[in-house]
Amino acid sequence: MNSMTIQTAPTCDRPETLDDVALKAHIRGLIDRWGDKLVILAHHYQRKEIVPFGNFIGDSYYLSKMAAQQEKAEHIVFCGVHFMAESARILCRPEQRVYLPNLRAGCPMADMADDAQVDDAWEWLGQHIDTKKIIPVSYMNSAASLKAFCGANGGIICTSSNAEKAFQWAFARGEKVFFFPDEHLGTNTANRLGIPRDERVLFDPMHPPTDPRPFIKARVILWKGFCHVHTNFTVGHIEQARQNYPGIKIVVHPECKEDVVDRADAVGSTAFIAKYVAAQPAGSIIAIGTEINLTSRLADEYPDKTIFELSGQNCPLCVNMFRTTLGDLAECIENLGHKNEIQVPPAIARDARLALERMLELS
Repeated sequence: MNSMTIQTAPTCDRPETLDDVALKAHIRGLIDRWGDKLVILAHHYQRKEIVPFGNFIGDSYYLSKMAAQQEKAEHIVFCGVHFMAESARILCRPEQRVYLPNLRAGCPMADMADDAQVDDAWEWLGQHIDTKKIIPVSYMNSAASLKAFCGANGGIICTSSNAEKAFQWAFARGEKVFFFPDEHLGTNTANRLGIPRDERVLFDPMHPPTDPRPFIKARVILWKGFCHVHTNFTVGHIEQARQNYPGIKIVVHPECKEDVVDRADAVGSTAFIAKYVAAQPAGSIIAIGTEINLTSRLADEYPDKTIFELSGQNCPLCVNMFRTTLGDLAECIENLGHKNEIQVPPAIARDARLALERMLELS
């Protein structure tokens, strides 16, 4: 083994200040005053100082379930990004109120498929294929309106936790799957299901197709979209890690590119990654191919293991997840009922709820 230093404390971390300590105490006091009328959901990718305030901590699938199951809570604060809070709003009861602490926390991948583009794609497909044979499957990372598109057209939503089940659900009801917006999760899911490459085709909304023949033949129609964090991990990173640390375990997220997924020891959602790390014996060396805040938190949680992010010192940060600060959370709770509330138009919520409930029924 060479002498390269393993990064166990990612450089994205910053030291805690006295102001942080005071703000945390203030937030805790606010939470205590609301009691069980307030529930906070925190995604794995949130800043480490935010995560401990979550009543529930997990991936988007788990948090969607928790949002749907809240009975006593009047206010639900979702520490994540916009599409997650929208989904919580759709799944919660009408009288409950859902908030996003930082309204600028979006998702570039979700923005890669908008209503007009998907509608145009569906119309073009319908000119050549009976769309009753096509089941739309949208990744959770999409706008509420596109979830509604799936609900209205017999489709379903999936997360990285249950994409395989969602594809199987769709194939039981149609001949083709139209999956958006992440081509890499779609590709990796098709690989796991053994769908041949010549039965897949990529729809590029920026360069709409003119030849329908590949789409007529395909069983899986993938949208050209990606996560800018996960596509930064490369086969070169894996090869370097294995060269430097014989016996290393490498676990990556299925939003990574196909060749990275193929060469990793394990692949799965953020919840899967957390469980995988927990299951490794003391003394293990583990490189993780996902957003830095989860990796950093796992490194802190398991000091008996050497845990670092796969690419080295690149700090693969989801800027939108990182937007939510302690100040945002405090201000949100201080102004419950007045600021940062998430609303979804009733017609969109109705159809989107159909698709989301189909997802939840898979388990």
